[in-house]
Amino acid sequence: MLRFKADVAIIGGGVAGLSAALGLTNKRVIVLTKAAFGRGGSTPIAQGGIACAMGKDDTPELHAADTLVAGDGLSVKKCVDLLTQEGPACIRKLIEVGAQFDRTEDGELSFGREAAHSRRRILHANGDSTGAEVERALVAAIKCRENVQVIENCYVADLLLTDGHVSGVYGIINDSHEIIEVSAPAVVLACGGIGRIYQFTTNPVESVGDGLAIAARAGAVLSDVEFVQFHPTALNTTVDPLPLLTEALRGEGAVLLANGKRFMPDIHKDAELAPRDVVARGIWAQQQKGMQVMLDARCIGDKFPQKFPTVFGFCQQAGLDPVRDLLPVSPAAHYHMGGVSVDENGRTTCPGLWACGEVSATGVHGANRLASNSLLEGIVFGARVSQDILEQINWNQDFRVESHTYFARPTFVTQEEAKYADLLRHTMWSDVGLVRSEESMRHALGILDDIVWKHPQSLMLCNMIDTARIITQAARERKESRGGHYRTDYPEHAEHSERHPFVYTGNGPWL
Repeated sequence: MLRFKADVAIIGGGVAGLSAALGLTNKRVIVLTKAAFGRGGSTPIAQGGIACAMGKDDTPELHAADTLVAGDGLSVKKCVDLLTQEGPACIRKLIEVGAQFDRTEDGELSFGREAAHSRRRILHANGDSTGAEVERALVAAIKCRENVQVIENCYVADLLLTDGHVSGVYGIINDSHEIIEVSAPAVVLACGGIGRIYQFTTNPVESVGDGLAIAARAGAVLSDVEFVQFHPTALNTTVDPLPLLTEALRGEGAVLLANGKRFMPDIHKDAELAPRDVVARGIWAQQQKGMQVMLDARCIGDKFPQKFPTVFGFCQQAGLDPVRDLLPVSPAAHYHMGGVSVDENGRTTCPGLWACGEVSATGVHGANRLASNSLLEGIVFGARVSQDILEQINWNQDFRVESHTYFARPTFVTQEEAKYADLLRHTMWSDVGLVRSEESMRHALGILDDIVWKHPQSLMLCNMIDTARIITQAARERKESRGGHYRTDYPEHAEHSERHPFVYTGNGPWL
C-alpha cells in the first residue's frame, strides 16, 4: 500500500480543483486525478466559454440579475453576487498565469452572447476550445509549483474519517491496482458531475457521480440534487458521449427546425435563446411526436471552421458539413446544478471537507444554470476554498489518523457488469430524465434495486447506483416543476419553494 501525508488533498484536476491548488501556496498539496493529469474530466472539453461581466456595457449586477432569472427562484443571491463580483479579478489572474482568450483586432477581449444573457459577456478561447485553454494554463501553472504533487490515474474510493473529522482519502491506482492512502487535515472534493448515469450525455467517462457518492457515504448533506441540466443541442450520432454543439451557435443565429419549421418562437419569447431547460424540453416534445430536430447553423457560413473548429471537427467525423448541412440534435445530460451542500466558502457539513465546482451546490445555479457560468464558478469558488482552508485549519495542531481497513475492488465496470451499467443509464434517461413522474421514478428505483441484487463490485458501478438513487429519491420529494426538474404529475411551480437539503440513507451497495 502507498501512503502519503499532505496538508490538503484535492480530488479532481479540473478548473475548480486546480484553482484551489494554486491558492494553497506554502502548503503541501496532493492532487488526485482519475485520468492522466490535464486529460480527463469536463474542463478540457468545455466549449461554450466563461461568462464574466468585463465588457464596457456590462456590470456584475447585470450578470447577477441574469443568473437569478435563469435559476428560477432558487439561486442564493449572496453566492451569485460573489460569483459575478469576484469573477473579473479571477479572470485577470487566469490571464496572468497564461490563459489566452480570443481578442478583437484592436487587442481587446472579445465577448460572445449565449442564451438568457442580456449582454455579450462570454469569453472564448480558440473559438470553442475555452475549457482546453483554461486547463492548459492551469496545468502549466501547477507544474511550476513545487508544493503541489499530482497523483494520476487514481480512483478515489472513499473519505477517511477520524472522530467525525475528514482526515484523508483512500483509493486505487488504476494500472497497478495498489491501494493508496492520503492523510490530510483538509480534503477538497472537486471531481465533477454525474452525466454518465444517463444514456445520452455530453460528459466524459469520468463523470459518474463519484464525488456525490463519496460525500453521501461520509454523511455530508447534499442539496438540490434533483436539478439536472440537459443541454439542448448535442449532435445526435451513435458515439458516446454525444458531441456538444455549443450554445454559442445559437448565439450567432443558428435556429432549430422540426420538419423544416422553427418551433421555439411558439414556446418562448426568446426562442432559441430561451433558458436551456425550456429549449431542451421543446426539442424533447418534438421528438415525442416522431419528428427529427435539426439545428440550422448555415447562417454562420464559411467562417464556421475558424469560429468553431471543435464543432466543425465533430461534424466532419459524422460526415456532415455545417456550412451546408442541417445538423441532427438531441438533448443530453450535461450539468448537475445540485451537489454537496456548501457555504459561500465551499465548506461542507463534514468537518475537514470542502467542495467546489460541479460536485458542489453553492446555490449559484439554483434550479437551472445560466450558460457559461460553470467555469467561472470553478475559478471563483476554487479560490475561495483555498483561502478558507488557509484561515480555518490549525496547522500547529497535532493531526491524528485512525487505522482503517481497506477493500480493493475493481475500479471500473467489469465486462459482466457492463449490461447493468447500460440498464441503469437507460432507466435514468427514460424515467428520471427531462420529464419525470411519481410512477416513472418508482419504476426507476425498482430497476436500481434489481441491479443491487446482482451484487455489483466495481467502484464505478457502485457509485453510479448510489448517485442514481440519490437523484431519484430527491426528485420524488420535490413535488413541483422548476428549472431542470419537470414532473408531468406536478407541472406547475409550487407556491412556496425552497432549496432542498438531502441526506442519503438508502441501503445501497456501500451502505
